[in-house]
Amino acid sequence: MYEPIRTKSVHTMAATTSPDYPHRSREEELDIQLAGHLAALLATTDELRALAPAADLDTAAERLSEQVARLRGGLPPVRSSAPAGGHDRDAAGLHRRAHALAGRALVVAASRADTAAAILAAERMDAHAAAEPVDARELASH
Repeated sequence: MYEPIRTKSVHTMAATTSPDYPHRSREEELDIQLAGHLAALLATTDELRALAPAADLDTAAERLSEQVARLRGGLPPVRSSAPAGGHDRDAAGLHRRAHALAGRALVVAASRADTAAAILAAERMDAHAAAEPVDARELASH
């Protein structure tokens, strides 16, 4: 009455693993997330450097680049010589974005117990919070 099933089922048990499907560990996923957050922070730092060159931003960009390369197995991050938004971007907005990105990086670095990345992210949060105008900080606190 019924035709027998001739192919394997497409449904698998949750506990089974298939060797033909790539699986990543939690640590690998966190490495990918952290590298992404730090790369975004590096891009924002490069935009800030284009708007207002400063020695501390140069140092921060170099340190961020080193951390991204370490997390990506030695591959250096791709960097743009020209800022994506041009010179129309305001420095205060970039500092707010960089502060938020550094905060995200800090959370991921703490969850994967990466002390070097956590210290760098915390330092960048402090630097961008200090560079943010006072009225923007007052608005954020309300």
